[in-house]
Amino acid sequence: MNRERPWLQSYPAGVPAEIDVEEFRSVVSVFDASVARFRDRPAYSNFGKTLTYGEADALVSQFAAYLLGELQLKKGDRVAVMMPNCLQYPIATFGILRAGLTVVNVNPLYTARELKHQLVDAGASVLVVVDNFGDTVQQVIADTPVKQVVTTGLGDMLGFPKGAIVNFVLKYVKKMVPDYRIPGAVRFREALRLGSGHTLPPVEISHDDIAFLQYTGGTTGVAKGAMLTHRNLIANMQQASAWISASGVKPGEEVIITALPLYHIFALTANGLVFMKLGGLNYLITNPRDMKGFVKELKGTRFTAITGVNTLFNGLLNTPGFDEVDFSALKVTLGGGMAVQRAVAEKWKKVTGVTLVEAYGLTETSPAACINPLDLAEYNGAIGLPIPSTDACVKDDDGKTLATGEVGELCIRGPQVMKGYWQRPDETAQAIDADGWLHTGDMAKMDEKGFFYIVDRKKDMILVSGFNVYPNEVEDVIAMMPGVLEVAAVGVPSEKSGEVVKVVIVKKDPNLTEEQVKEFARANLTGYKHPRIVEFRTELPKTNVGKILRRELRDAPPQA
Repeated sequence: MNRERPWLQSYPAGVPAEIDVEEFRSVVSVFDASVARFRDRPAYSNFGKTLTYGEADALVSQFAAYLLGELQLKKGDRVAVMMPNCLQYPIATFGILRAGLTVVNVNPLYTARELKHQLVDAGASVLVVVDNFGDTVQQVIADTPVKQVVTTGLGDMLGFPKGAIVNFVLKYVKKMVPDYRIPGAVRFREALRLGSGHTLPPVEISHDDIAFLQYTGGTTGVAKGAMLTHRNLIANMQQASAWISASGVKPGEEVIITALPLYHIFALTANGLVFMKLGGLNYLITNPRDMKGFVKELKGTRFTAITGVNTLFNGLLNTPGFDEVDFSALKVTLGGGMAVQRAVAEKWKKVTGVTLVEAYGLTETSPAACINPLDLAEYNGAIGLPIPSTDACVKDDDGKTLATGEVGELCIRGPQVMKGYWQRPDETAQAIDADGWLHTGDMAKMDEKGFFYIVDRKKDMILVSGFNVYPNEVEDVIAMMPGVLEVAAVGVPSEKSGEVVKVVIVKKDPNLTEEQVKEFARANLTGYKHPRIVEFRTELPKTNVGKILRRELRDAPPQA
């Protein structure tokens, strides 16, 4: 047994202990290799329109040429992408990367306040946005460094007449596209046309160049950009593809359901990059919240893989007709982003015949760090084994490595660990120690076979449907209300989303109501950060130095 890496004894057959990070020099090289090998195979499908690898490649080059030739961007400039899963997403993303630029993924559901913070913090020069969210952009764009906005309708890449119909329905029937005006904005299709008039110059991209500034909440309540280099992402693609290849996945033959948003690190790497490397078809689901529509799409597709968070799987299992879907081709179901619940995993296995395999990762690890063997007979409650070229250990508060079975902070080291936080050296130093260990903030233990189990969270972070919510941010927003004297935000268990946000408030204005608090939150916070529970108290529990005892609020029964 390997004492240094006891998990190697539990590795599935065919999975190597180490991967070769040097095989590719950039994420673009991986994309180019897939285009060369799978040119005529389908790469992306959305709303019934499919692009082959060759077609995607041509559009990617046009968008890259637009950024470099028309906009004269320079290597390392940041381009923000604010859209749900649609064909424009991979075109824009790989176009940005091919131009030697950095992708800044933006959650399209952000409020104007959140959007402004991210665009300013990242120093983004260009923003690509879907029309549905143009009104949010309009409110803040003048106060950001963005020089050019590129807008697009969800139907724009679907061809005529389908695209026109989709855009018409979304705007005039479903009323999902508010009116907006952004002076000087260019349409996505026009950007592609302009790009086709330029020759794309060769761009040197190195392992250390930043591919993505991937924002994650901070313990200070401020979203921070994790600098994910080309090396980080190549490493994680190599690690994850080596791991899943042992499950019978065949290059050029897989169809993966991409329902989690590609702006989220889990779907970005697992679906957008790993299955691209394998020459798979990414079947893009634009609105997975429409569960009936989602199930209808699943019925029309012979898919071989699906990723998701517990909430998504639970939602599907509780949607009529899901048990009539054809699961005969399904090989891989991967759950991450939040804890997979045993009841959901067991029901998934019963309905689909395939084990729901739990994985663990962080934005800071690109994201995969631990994955369970894909040939697992049934749910085991573990987050899995550290993947190839990854070390993991459990440390106490003094930084001492603990023995098997002891509970401490989970620490990760490997080529997928981020370069650091964008322009935040102090926070980087807090997260990554001198020996290169990333301190995750999760409390865990390891068993004698090398499987890791999450026990608790060290940080006060709240995890809602796989999205990080940091209490300080929620508190900062609610504290802006004139009627609030003090506020504390905590996560409480929820069957539907893992956790929901609860705020406990001491009133300054005795007439302050629960609805007023919720209304204020709706105006200033993205949906998953909204407090679902509002409780009023006369005082908050605190330490002798005045620090609010959030744990006490989490564990206490509600007060009237």
